[in-house]
Amino acid sequence: MGKHDTFHEFRSHPWHGLKVGPKPPGQVFAYIEITPFDLMKYELDKDTGFMMVDRPQLYSSLPPSLYGFVPRTYCGTEVGRLMSGASGGDGDPLDICVLSERPISRGDILIKVNVVGGIPMLDDGQADDKIIGVLANDAVWNGVQDISELPAPLILRLSHYFATYKSKPGAPTSAIVRDAYGRQHAERVIRAAMLDYEHEFGKHD
Repeated sequence: MGKHDTFHEFRSHPWHGLKVGPKPPGQVFAYIEITPFDLMKYELDKDTGFMMVDRPQLYSSLPPSLYGFVPRTYCGTEVGRLMSGASGGDGDPLDICVLSERPISRGDILIKVNVVGGIPMLDDGQADDKIIGVLANDAVWNGVQDISELPAPLILRLSHYFATYKSKPGAPTSAIVRDAYGRQHAERVIRAAMLDYEHEFGKHD
């Protein structure tokens, strides 16, 4: 194999053209859409692979961590089966929150993540899990193996964000956030999302 054999003439689609990760389900890639500094909600346009403005962040709540998705995952039937009360998955790639000790202030980047847990969320009755991970080789967080080793206020902050980020004053919210789960269940969710992706789009090398 030559040193340029992995070179792509054209940029890979962030959802379909990248690998799930170096060692899934324990270590995955995260494509970052928004950061804790973004006043706009950016989201990948699934057809083109370009980042688009989804909406302004309506209220003062900002994402407490890097936020994006795991490539080549899909939240469908298998993901839905893992969450009590879910009618299925939400039909999107699997969301992931990533902790980093040093501020990362730009999105549209790919990072390597060690999975430590997740937050179960029902949105309009569909499973919308938020996997939680730490930046691989991070100077502070790299040694964390499970969500139980993270500060409780940090998990509470993440849970509160997802419970309220779509809320409108005086209107009921469609999101139900439950207690966080550990690494073992997070890896089950990732495996299920990988399987859902294969069912939806076919298997890729």
